[in-house]
Amino acid sequence: MAATARVALLTAVLAAAAAFPVTTAPAQAAACNGYVGLTFDDGPSGNTTRLLDALRQNGLRATMFNQGQHAAANPSLVRAQVSAGMWVGNHSYTHPHLTRLSQAQIDSEISRTQQAVGGAGGGTPKLFRPPYGETNATVKSIAARHGLTEIIWHVDSQDWNGASTDAIVQAAARLTNGQIILLHDWPANTLAAIPRIAQTLTARGLCAGMISPQTGRAVAPG
Repeated sequence: MAATARVALLTAVLAAAAAFPVTTAPAQAAACNGYVGLTFDDGPSGNTTRLLDALRQNGLRATMFNQGQHAAANPSLVRAQVSAGMWVGNHSYTHPHLTRLSQAQIDSEISRTQQAVGGAGGGTPKLFRPPYGETNATVKSIAARHGLTEIIWHVDSQDWNGASTDAIVQAAARLTNGQIILLHDWPANTLAAIPRIAQTLTARGLCAGMISPQTGRAVAPG
C-alpha cells in the first residue's frame, strides 16, 4: 500500500473513532436505578467475619449497628467491618429497653458506645438505632446531642425471630428505593441469604447504599 493510501486510511480510522467515543463509566453505576440500606444489628460477633466475607464476595456494603459492649470486646472485628467497606453505627451499649431508662442511663448507653466504637477504630458513628426500635422524644433528643441520627427500618426481615432463608430473601425483595431493611449479625439463615439478596437487588436495578444522616434514607455511597 502506498504511503499516501496508508495516511488516508489512518485518517479515516481516527475520524470514525472520534465519532464514537468510548465511555469508561463502570457498568455497575449505570445499573443502579436506586439504593437500599442493608443494616445488621447486634455485632460484632463470632459470625461477623463470615458475614463480611459474604457481603464483600457479593459486592454489597451495609451499615453495622454495633453494640458497644461487643465493639469493646472485639475491636479487631470493628476494624474488619471498616476495612470491608461497611459503615458502623451505634446500637447502644448493652441493648436495653431505652424508653424504660432515666435520661442519665440513656446518655450512658449512647455515649459509651460512641467511645467504644471510636476506640476500636470504627470512627465516630453518625447513625443510631435504638434496641427493639423503641424510641421516644427523650431518646431522640439525647441521640441528637451526640450528633446521631436515629434510624429505624422500613422492612423487618424477621431473622431475629427464626425466619427462613427464603423468607429473608423475600423480605429484601420488598425494598424500594431509599428504604432500609433490618437484619442481624448472628443468624445462620441471614448469612445464607446474602448471595440471593444480592441477586434479587441486581435483578431489580437496586444497589446497596449508605444511609444519609440528613434524610435517614439510603443513598449512593459518598
